Amino acid sequence: MRVALVCRDKLGALQVRIDSRTAHLGHIESTGVVEMAGPFLDEAGQMCGSLIILDVADLQSAKDWAAADPYEKAGLFASVTITEWKKVVG
Repeated sequence: MRVALVCRDKLGALQVRIDSRTAHLGHIESTGVVEMAGPFLDEAGQMCGSLIILDVADLQSAKDWAAADPYEKAGLFASVTITEWKKVVG
């Protein structure tokens, strides 16, 4: 199943994102369940959140993946929404 994670950074947390980015990308690569991902950008073009599409067995697997994400462990996010997602185009 595909699951979308919509993550919004805490205000003023860009440095936390930058400091944790290498570990976050390593988590993506090592787990092998990320189908696509990328940051949201604010009006100034700075990263301010993430959209991550996972291909996992169930919703609990997505929640476990999100909990283990170095961004989450660093306290980057103000909010994370985890929702089953159906790919229609692309």
